[in-house]
Amino acid sequence: MAKCDEGYLCQVCGHEVEGIVDSDLYLRYILGLVDPEVLHIASERHLNCNPTLSQYIVHPDFPAVEVEGDFDKRQLDTEFVAIREREVTSGYRRLLEVAQSDIAIVDYPTKLD
Repeated sequence: MAKCDEGYLCQVCGHEVEGIVDSDLYLRYILGLVDPEVLHIASERHLNCNPTLSQYIVHPDFPAVEVEGDFDKRQLDTEFVAIREREVTSGYRRLLEVAQSDIAIVDYPTKLD
């Protein structure tokens, strides 16, 4: 199968990332962590395959993720965790908006509220 026929495969589990709302890559793009020029070559993962980021999503449509070890948000500074939860959850809400809109992801503003 040609690379372009494979879809976006998760670099962690190897399965296809079927939708943008499951995409760690596009959440990181919305958060301003990935330049739009490299979206087509950047590594993709399911949100659940990157628990150190997805643990900060606090949203009724997203099951809570727990991380064991040094990066467990329960072990980190509460002020840092609160800020990170606001940022990442806001990015996730925007990801949900993008998935429901007709706007191209590269045209969607990445500046968060």
